[in-house]
Amino acid sequence: SLGLIEPSEAEIAYPIVCVAKKDGSMRLCVDFRLLNAVTKPFDYPMENITDLINQIGHANVITCLDVLKGYWEIPLEEESRDFTSFKTHRAQYRWKVMPFGLRNAAASFQKVMNSALSEYREFCKAYFDDIAIFSCDWDTHLKHLDVVLSKLTELKFTVNVKKCVFAKTQLKYLGHIIGAGRHEPDPEKLRAIEIIERPRTKSALKSALGLFNYYRNYIKNYAEIAKPLTDLTKKNVPESIPWTDVEELSFQELKNLLCEAPTLYTPDPKKSYVIQCDASSYGVGACLSQRDDKGNLYPISFASQKFNKVQQNWATIEREAYAVVWSIKKFENYVFGANIEIITDHNPLTFLQKSAPQSAKLQRWALALQRYNIHISHCPGAQLKNADGLSRLVCD
Repeated sequence: SLGLIEPSEAEIAYPIVCVAKKDGSMRLCVDFRLLNAVTKPFDYPMENITDLINQIGHANVITCLDVLKGYWEIPLEEESRDFTSFKTHRAQYRWKVMPFGLRNAAASFQKVMNSALSEYREFCKAYFDDIAIFSCDWDTHLKHLDVVLSKLTELKFTVNVKKCVFAKTQLKYLGHIIGAGRHEPDPEKLRAIEIIERPRTKSALKSALGLFNYYRNYIKNYAEIAKPLTDLTKKNVPESIPWTDVEELSFQELKNLLCEAPTLYTPDPKKSYVIQCDASSYGVGACLSQRDDKGNLYPISFASQKFNKVQQNWATIEREAYAVVWSIKKFENYVFGANIEIITDHNPLTFLQKSAPQSAKLQRWALALQRYNIHISHCPGAQLKNADGLSRLVCD
């Protein structure tokens, strides 16, 4: 009755399954696994989630629209419809519009949304069927909201009002609470982390680490804390994983840190950046910050990485030099073209300048740093408020 499907006489048809939605309604899904296996992938570029959170979260007024059945507004070409045939207990049908479950459906929909909203990209971003409209003040937001809704009406897209959030200072977006220049994890996700039980199989552990990893930007020294757990995902570890006090301590510490995750700030591209970086025997960690008008540092993002066996054997000064190179590359999308202050308890730049001619590796590192505007603030460990390196934010 909606004009979405039509009778089909295709030689191949796929089975269907009905999936219950959160609101109690049913979603008709077709098992397209065989079709997807032979479908050429459409690798349409997606927006980086961190970039979206920082750009949208910088605004003071935000609206999030949920496009209702957006896939069904995209028609299928006649020659493609037989490929989407499916069987029911009554008859065989095929789709006239793009259904859920096709390998390239999400990428195709994202391309349509990006094209439709391209002229409003400075204040409107679409991530699949979630459209965020963000503005600096209320009056500007009303104008932005009006033009975007008019465009959606023109394209015959409708929104699910029950899922839309209008004109908020802060709102939930892609698993985060964002707005007014700050962002933090979604409390609902944190409650799920809080009650998660310790994994007993490698598959369950990978699922848990996947959830933890999504919020690793909020945790200082994440890689080092998670090392006992990530070691259990190696190939030589059986599916039924061994679990000792070491793994339990790591698991509980990650849960506690995530549930108490700090609020991070969205970057101001007009200001210079501060990177505090440190290397231990097991890995490297870094904190990206900026200074407010009083000179106090406020955190933007944390990052960390485990060392492999070769890197663990490097000399201390080599690890510290690598920490600088790695942290700048990690935060490159923020800091490139800006002034960067590096806070460290070593002087790796002097080491690189003196030692680079004798080592191809160090020479590559030295050359890699030449494209950045770097200033080193050398802080001996005794003068640091927090000797951990990664978490130090103030230096006497």
